Amino acid sequence: MKITVVGPGALGCLVGASLVKAGEEVWLLDKVPERAKKLNNNGIKVEGLSEFHAKVKATCEAKEIGVSELAVICVKSYDTEEAIKETRPVIGENTLLLTLQNGLGNEETIAEIIGQEKVIGGVTAHGATSLSDCAVRHAGKGETIIGRWYTPPARKDLKKWYIPRRRLEEVSAVLKKAGFETKISDNIKDVIWSKLIINAGINALSAITRLKNGGLIEYEWTRNIMRQAVLEAVKVAKRRRIDLIYSDPIKKVESICLQSANNMSSMLQDFISKDRTEIDYINGAIVSEGKGLDIATPVNSVLTDLVKAVEASYKKQV
Repeated sequence: MKITVVGPGALGCLVGASLVKAGEEVWLLDKVPERAKKLNNNGIKVEGLSEFHAKVKATCEAKEIGVSELAVICVKSYDTEEAIKETRPVIGENTLLLTLQNGLGNEETIAEIIGQEKVIGGVTAHGATSLSDCAVRHAGKGETIIGRWYTPPARKDLKKWYIPRRRLEEVSAVLKKAGFETKISDNIKDVIWSKLIINAGINALSAITRLKNGGLIEYEWTRNIMRQAVLEAVKVAKRRRIDLIYSDPIKKVESICLQSANNMSSMLQDFISKDRTEIDYINGAIVSEGKGLDIATPVNSVLTDLVKAVEASYKKQV
């Protein structure tokens, strides 16, 4: 399968390198010319839970790639709109777009640009830490879940949005071949919200405290904040009539922290590299959704404000 991975950050490099190793035709679409050149020259080294080196093709010009059968979107949420517009030359009549991004709103943004009949929503529990432009640590493993993204129209319009099951199975098979244990869900919105709640409990708190995931459950203070953030998010999800894929959200988040104890959350990695975070699409999204539903979310609000304060003051910090 010809695949374009959009955004060679930590996860994008892990996904791209793993697909190359599995024998697929893979291109990495980057927005940074210097990084694309390095990737072409050096390939990607993966260490940690997986140990291998993959020779890759990278470019900043989607026209150089041509039409692909699948585009995997791994950019930060705030770059989604621009990235999809830049990716247009890769998208043909039968191209599918799979998002493995964090937070809320990515699927809607992609669907508005290229049509919901091409969009596959997805989440992955695989964790990756960037070591350099051409090296990544595979820091965590878990399920990858994908599914059609759509707002059901009238029955007569089914063909305009319906991705055949066989196409989803083809994508799932490719991911499995690359080492990602993958399942197909008929309720991907519930899955995405379930991942959002986990991220709301872990990402901002780990970034602010500078703790790896496992450290968050070592101390009663961080454990308490994490639980409160999760419970607020669950209230919002229930009001939205979301059916979470786990029965005990607190237990689930704490188990994720334990399973990925040595992993640095993506937001902590952003803080360390002094980059913009996805806070608006994670804890900030909980706050925004809560306001619309008249549900108080004070802990998520404080976490959001603290992250934004750190972002705004990178150059002034001592």
